[in-house]
Amino acid sequence: MSTSTANEAWRDWHTTRMAALVGPTGNLALIETRWLAAGEQPDLEAERADLAATKTVTTLERENIDTGEPEHGVRVWDVASDAISRFETVDVFGYDPDWVIEATYEAAPDGHTVAFEHIRDNGGSREKAVPGTITATIAGAEYALSAFDDDGRLLLVFGDPTNGDETYGAGRFLFVDEPDSGRVTLDFNRAFVPPCGFSDQFNCPMPPPQNRLQVAVTAGEKLPRFHD
Repeated sequence: MSTSTANEAWRDWHTTRMAALVGPTGNLALIETRWLAAGEQPDLEAERADLAATKTVTTLERENIDTGEPEHGVRVWDVASDAISRFETVDVFGYDPDWVIEATYEAAPDGHTVAFEHIRDNGGSREKAVPGTITATIAGAEYALSAFDDDGRLLLVFGDPTNGDETYGAGRFLFVDEPDSGRVTLDFNRAFVPPCGFSDQFNCPMPPPQNRLQVAVTAGEKLPRFHD
């Protein structure tokens, strides 16, 4: 793929991303995450009774951080949220082909997990299934990166020295396409601000130590920009 074609594809990705953020269940629409008491199941019919036309209700599930037992919750989304009304864009670095990095992928045994600390778990960690290890050379240094399974796609949660200054403080996310003959491509131009950068109702994983890069990744999304 030529640089101009890749640049155009990246611009299309950015446009699609901006539209998704303000959609009915986009990151900026989330106004409430409510976890139910142990053993309680969501009653969507009751939740949706008399719901405003701009709102959507969905359910979610997680494991209790202490017991491992399933917990059920409810999320409320609103396309008329204050965040959407004030949203302008997400600032980005310009497309840079040098930040498209070829890497190798080695599958791990079934059931392999890595502990990920989450931003709202007060220092606790949750085990995430990690299907394999991505080995990449970045700015002359070799890294063994852990990307977890996010609904069938590899999701890399990484940190770098731009965090907290130019980019979101808790790190950024990057989807990785399915490995092909033991190889993957890391296109950091498509690194993005995690959901918790748009709503405090998300509980995002943070980069584990092995995913903290020592070089500034000057590619991908920087920070959301809002009116006022």
